[in-house]
Amino acid sequence: MRPDRRIEPKDSCKTELSQAQISKFTRSYSKITQSANNYYPPPDKDLKKTRGRPKQVKGKNLLDRLLKYQDETLRFLSDFRVPFTNNLAERDLRMIKVKEKISGSFASFKGGEMFCRIRSYISTLKKNDISVLQGLSDALAGKAYVPIRTGF
Repeated sequence: MRPDRRIEPKDSCKTELSQAQISKFTRSYSKITQSANNYYPPPDKDLKKTRGRPKQVKGKNLLDRLLKYQDETLRFLSDFRVPFTNNLAERDLRMIKVKEKISGSFASFKGGEMFCRIRSYISTLKKNDISVLQGLSDALAGKAYVPIRTGF
């Protein structure tokens, strides 16, 4: 992208990119995915008959999904409420995976539920720019933060 042609940032009270920008990015996306589609040869058909589809390489499977779900993949262009990445969701799950890796599992199902509930509350506090220590103190004092769901 040339430095003189900047895209308006998400912080600028806009809810989506302009139609011209969306069209430009969609055309670029289509060109890239089509050239990638030409890169992958069709899967080899084995001589023996097997049920199901022929096996493909992982990259081709990803490409097929990117082609099939193009609208969903590019949704962040037309709706700024949709995040560009899913890193936030991955970070929310990471602590559970670390806990599993270190101790093998939770001692009980109830313990796992409590761990998830606490981690979920901490994640909610962070997403709403509330101090985790203050939020936990308030929750223990009976004044838990409850977010108001808007816009969906």
